[in-house]
Amino acid sequence: MKKPKIQAVNKVGLLVFVFLLLVMGAATAHQPVPPSGTNGLASDNAKLPVVIVTNLDGSVIKASADVKTMVQLSVEEVAAITNAAAATTTNKFSLETKALAEKGDATEQVLLGYRYFTGLGAAKDYTEAAKWFRKAADQGNADGENNLGACYANGFGVPQDKTEADKWYHSAVAQGLKESKLKTLAEQGDADAQLDFGMTCLFIATTPKDYDEAIEWIRKAAEQGNADAQHELGVIYEIAQGVPQDFTEAAKWFRKAAEQGNADAESNLGFLYSLGRGVPQDYVEAYKWWNLAAAQGETNAISNRASIAGSMTPDQIAEAQQLAREFKPRKESGSANSISSDSPTASGSGFFITDDGYLITNNHVVKDATKVRLLTSAGLIDAKVVQVDAANDLALLKADGRFAPLPIAASRTVNLGGTVATVGFPDIGLQGFAPRKVTGDG
Repeated sequence: MKKPKIQAVNKVGLLVFVFLLLVMGAATAHQPVPPSGTNGLASDNAKLPVVIVTNLDGSVIKASADVKTMVQLSVEEVAAITNAAAATTTNKFSLETKALAEKGDATEQVLLGYRYFTGLGAAKDYTEAAKWFRKAADQGNADGENNLGACYANGFGVPQDKTEADKWYHSAVAQGLKESKLKTLAEQGDADAQLDFGMTCLFIATTPKDYDEAIEWIRKAAEQGNADAQHELGVIYEIAQGVPQDFTEAAKWFRKAAEQGNADAESNLGFLYSLGRGVPQDYVEAYKWWNLAAAQGETNAISNRASIAGSMTPDQIAEAQQLAREFKPRKESGSANSISSDSPTASGSGFFITDDGYLITNNHVVKDATKVRLLTSAGLIDAKVVQVDAANDLALLKADGRFAPLPIAASRTVNLGGTVATVGFPDIGLQGFAPRKVTGDG
């Protein structure tokens, strides 16, 4: 039997690259840029005490600061006046910038480095520019890290060094991630944000810890039913990106995404079936999944399907086509945004016992529930039942995010006859979402 020519789909990095350009484009720049929130010397020029106005005949008029006199000037005279005013104002602001930079202000250090780099407001000096970019970078300033990376990439004021450039570029992206809203959304349980955040972390990962964190975020999204995240997790296991290669695990996640109609996952699952990696070798299954992916325009699937057909009988091809026709994609619960607006069938009270999202409630509250959600200060978020103790009517739940846990004291400190208070949400239908406090005093 002729072995088909196989092409695997691997899109890890594509989403990341687009995301970086959209969200943190400054971190991929190849030239130093002004600090975030500034536009170089635009603010300086706005304060120049000269206003230039052009007449319809092309002549130029100078309006003095008090706009009391209007005189006709030549172009050369206008240039001389403007340059002198600009130099005075720019020098003033350069001195202020340098004073603040020397006191350790990271934003001003970046701006001072930018002035030295461009020659606007200071004599052009790449070595001085790199020095001030480094001071800001050493404080964790993303603009300083980016600009120092640009200096290393191009040999501006420092020896050209691609490794150093990549290090500072990656550090700038990581710093940008810490300051972005994306991580906050991910921590609140948004599956799309978890995938984007995880993929970006994966792109800049350099240590085992980095890879573990990145993959964990992607896994969180995948476990919520996000098909794109399931596919990416399958690719990670297939190519051993930060994890040991595991074709069985890859096939598992490809199948979850493929069953939701993800074309890339369908193509990759067909690839595994064609070679018997992580699943029994089965050309009928391979053809079926490639047929489904090809119907969505996946080019590798189209060529792979044609290649494998030469190794199959007409009956096998007909069977595979029939299986493809009968296939109905299904969406996993929670594959959309984790916040849902449907009404709850039951409600109860609970409290966090750890800052990473473990909480306690009653077993009767979550018993037989298909979906559990928590109303917190961060909004409505999903939770999973981890363990139940029916005898004591307790349930342990887990939510994604960071929370303030309730301190727990030892029961031996409780005295007979002491006041007991309860705080909770007895009936949100009647009493709303405000917590109710009841004491044993009456």
